[in-house]
Amino acid sequence: MTTATQNDTTSASAAGDKSAPLLEVEHLKTYFPVKRGLMKRTVGYVKAVDDVSFTVGHGETLGLVGESGCGKTTVGRTLLRLIPATGGSVRFDGTDVFDADRQTMQRLRRGMQIIFQDPVGSLNPRMTVGRIVGEPIQVHGLASGSALTDRVADLLNRVGLSPDYATRYPHEFSGGQRQRIGIARALGLKPKFIVCDEPVSALDVSIQSQVLNLLNDLQDEFGLAYLFVAHNLAVVEHFSDRVAVMYLGRIVEVADRDTLYADPRHPYTHALLSAVPLPKPIVEKKRIVLQGEVPSPSNPPSGCHFHPRCPLARTLAENAGGSDTVQIRINGESHTLMAKCVNESPTLDRIGGEDASHCAACHFSEEAKR
Repeated sequence: MTTATQNDTTSASAAGDKSAPLLEVEHLKTYFPVKRGLMKRTVGYVKAVDDVSFTVGHGETLGLVGESGCGKTTVGRTLLRLIPATGGSVRFDGTDVFDADRQTMQRLRRGMQIIFQDPVGSLNPRMTVGRIVGEPIQVHGLASGSALTDRVADLLNRVGLSPDYATRYPHEFSGGQRQRIGIARALGLKPKFIVCDEPVSALDVSIQSQVLNLLNDLQDEFGLAYLFVAHNLAVVEHFSDRVAVMYLGRIVEVADRDTLYADPRHPYTHALLSAVPLPKPIVEKKRIVLQGEVPSPSNPPSGCHFHPRCPLARTLAENAGGSDTVQIRINGESHTLMAKCVNESPTLDRIGGEDASHCAACHFSEEAKR
């Protein structure tokens, strides 16, 4: 994005133009130091998030998917400043989140909330439901006394819980009910944007649909924007407008939902989609089983991070030769791969022209076409 475009976007967003992105994340990095020895010296870094960029529009749902450990949750927590960022920038509604002072950040937090993955650990067992839901409202000085009680009752009612539950404690509820309490707490400040950190992964399948439908209804009612973090691509397809695929701290593909599921252009996306079960399979689906384990984010592979597990890099190398291929050892075994995949890091390029919304970080995105 050029400087001129950035300034135009910032001005439009600051003026309340809903055609501009609500959230802009650019070159986000989150590294965790690895310390060893008696003096606890830093000997390296775990690159949990490594140069991630995306936008979320007003009322839009962006699904963020990938294997466990790819950095999805860290992205969500970093942009909310729950985890310190190593680099990059985040702009919310025209305001730079990372440069915001304490007073500005408190104002921003009213517009940015999170629904945590664990519906048990995210609720204080020593507090009643009424205190849990009402605490952020009280902290921000939005209501007190009977007005606060009425506000809590209304929030519980909106998420499908009885207002009488306000006097009970979290241990008295099921997993689905606890997640509804977490959603009510997130809605208390009337936010514009919510990070949904795998909000249904810990719930039974029957309860998952209820919570997803609730989030959908709340989005329609309040115009909410979601960053929906998940590893279940079937859920993401049902719930998201656009989908971003992460691998080892980087986004490798992003597109609108229908395009990504119909025409994936990264081998990793192909592998993820092949694992999605079909409710009524007409033909047998060919499962793509990736070889090896996910590399360590403290020592990521050179070039394309996915090349040690990439079936496309192996297939193309079989039909190529000479300087186009290279021999490397993976887990003690010799493999022939495309040299470009091993030596050059791909950029997240647009597919189909400058105005296209489909992007993939693959040297051979055309060959990856189904």
